[in-house]
Amino acid sequence: MSRPFPEVFRDPTIRVSMFAIFAFGFAGAATSPYQSVIAIRELGFSNTLYASLIFAAAAVNVMVSILLGNLADRLGEYRAVMVTVTVFGIFGYGAVYLVPVQATFIASGLLLLPVYNALNSLLFANVRARTNAMPRGEVATINAGARAMISLSWVLVPGLVGLALSRSTSMLKAYLFACLACTVCLGLIAIFLPRQSGTDKAATRHLSHLAALVEVISPRIFIRVIAVSLISSTLHVNGAILPLIVTGPVHATVGDVGILVGIVAFLEVVFIVVWGRAQRIMSHVTALAIGTIIYVVYLVLLGFASAPWHVYALTIISGSGAAALISIPITYLQDLIAERPGLGSALISVNIFVSAGLSALLFALGNSVGGYRETAIVGALAGLIGLALLLFFDRTGRPR
Repeated sequence: MSRPFPEVFRDPTIRVSMFAIFAFGFAGAATSPYQSVIAIRELGFSNTLYASLIFAAAAVNVMVSILLGNLADRLGEYRAVMVTVTVFGIFGYGAVYLVPVQATFIASGLLLLPVYNALNSLLFANVRARTNAMPRGEVATINAGARAMISLSWVLVPGLVGLALSRSTSMLKAYLFACLACTVCLGLIAIFLPRQSGTDKAATRHLSHLAALVEVISPRIFIRVIAVSLISSTLHVNGAILPLIVTGPVHATVGDVGILVGIVAFLEVVFIVVWGRAQRIMSHVTALAIGTIIYVVYLVLLGFASAPWHVYALTIISGSGAAALISIPITYLQDLIAERPGLGSALISVNIFVSAGLSALLFALGNSVGGYRETAIVGALAGLIGLALLLFFDRTGRPR
């Protein structure tokens, strides 16, 4: 019989990994909302240079995640690799805070922080390696709980950091807070995460790093990643158009945007747990299909919203659909290369990168067709196309 959700915390590896995931999310939540302000207004970056830096950093992160995931699989343990990349985060955030100049920001953004951000997939790989022998429903529940820790950090941290720095002339202390979060994360992994015993074995078939890259982009894997990325792109499209619709056609304020984002983030935490339980009684694909349809309905309704109460009423639909789209793909992607948790979890980073790129194209297409309302409809159509591809290729057989 499946164990109730709270009992998974009794496993020290899973419990410590979840706290480490929260600390990882804390660092991102402390800096991401203010990163562009710091780079452009405080350090003097141009819009073009900043956008190019963000794109290049994301590309570096994908490559590093794949390489480090494969390395961890070959070593047969993830702890040592995670300790190493966490140190990169401490130096990356700390350097920007201590030496706030463009050169430091670029070096940190392209060399240090992309390596640190690989910790996300490594932590999920560590959890997956621990749960590989568990029933499918429990694996999904634990992954959902782990992902909820990131959402929880986004519920709590941005507002607290904003409040702490509300009277400050600079937002650079956000990077100090992130550096401290990385230090906590390092302590959790280095001190409290149990050492992996001799029963934890490396992947049965070692891959060179080039072979690992080839496997990730092989048609049987990458077409499924594209399908999931089309679905995930709807989240990015919403992130781009929600503030514009709220402050435009809906005639609300910037304050309403912040409130709406906070409400949805809180609902995501609740619904992530619900979706984790749902996957005990249905397949990942079925659950993801239902979540995608819910979010597509939300985007369509958002496109027709014309009053503040409309967008507030949509938060329940948005929160439930978004929770499915940010939690269920984790387990699905890991299952694509189930025998190598590190490499399989690196697909999470690939999905984030590809879906962000697709959302940029969808945003441009939507605005060329009409405006922000039309962009919402284009995003919804992209989600449906991704779902159709996913259902088709899942029906024709999942890769081993």
